Amino acid sequence: MPIQKFKALLWDNDGVLVDTEHLYFEATRATLARWDIAFTEEQYQELFLRQGTGTRYFVAQHGWSDEDFARFRGERGAAYSALLREGVRLIDGVADVLAGVHGRYIMGIVTSSQQEHFDLIHASSGLLQYFQFVLAAGDYANLKPHPEPYLKGLARTGVAPQDCLVIEDSERGLAAATAAGLRCVIVPSRLTAGAEFRGAHRVLRDIRELPALL
Repeated sequence: MPIQKFKALLWDNDGVLVDTEHLYFEATRATLARWDIAFTEEQYQELFLRQGTGTRYFVAQHGWSDEDFARFRGERGAAYSALLREGVRLIDGVADVLAGVHGRYIMGIVTSSQQEHFDLIHASSGLLQYFQFVLAAGDYANLKPHPEPYLKGLARTGVAPQDCLVIEDSERGLAAATAAGLRCVIVPSRLTAGAEFRGAHRVLRDIRELPALL
């Protein structure tokens, strides 16, 4: 019987479990357009998926007040919720992979999603049955690429860092995982496929390749 390499798996959500990154981009683009600000997919890739600075870039560029930023976030959040209610696709193969590894590992989701959006995403996904816990935005002070989300996730698993593997799709997520001292497997999404992912434990073409590494 092969030796199990890991005891716990920490999963990103958007782009790894569910195909939602393009919806968040569209909600951001449409909201910024109402503020007369053009926003491209390339900017989304750089600001959200690589740097993790998000719309705070526009706060600095356009001199938004705290009230402006709060209003923008409210408008963008409502737009994103509306898109999520229209339906969310699972990443191809992820349900079968989760079912196959369920019960063999401690598993948690570590996401930058707001809890209300996470709940909409998984209202009918059927995936939450495979996880012992979820950490969403609001459960920690610093978002990815800061290591805090994965350090909290690691603490919830109760295992040593060398026994925990992170599954991510973005450079921002990879930076958070490696800064937390964890190995990280990358499964690129369409929006992150052109990145280099330096420091990744492995870069896979498909989530179905994951069980062979475990």
